[in-house]
Amino acid sequence: MVHRSGPASARPEGSSPVRTCVGCRARAEAGELLRVALVDGELAPDPRRRASGRGAWLHPRPSCLDKAERRRAFARALRVPGPLDTGSLRSHLEQSDHRVTGSGSSRAGIEQRKQVDPS
Repeated sequence: MVHRSGPASARPEGSSPVRTCVGCRARAEAGELLRVALVDGELAPDPRRRASGRGAWLHPRPSCLDKAERRRAFARALRVPGPLDTGSLRSHLEQSDHRVTGSGSSRAGIEQRKQVDPS
């Protein structure tokens, strides 16, 4: 039998909270995920994690956003009725993706450079 000191919910010092991505359903530390909140009836990214109300957590990848849209996960996580518009969230993810990849180059351009001429 294992005996613990302190409450069972206590985290080790220095660790961050663990959240679940509403898209891929994978668990990750909160620092790896983007918080999404409902602001004036629209989904909005909350990178500073300061917006009031419930939040949904998402990996900052378009693939996770696509999965969340297919599963209608935002409405369920935020406990609101109906489908929600993800346009501003998608543009935020695309802008942050361009910042990471550099000078605004698209992934398609990168893929084209990797192709080999068959002749």
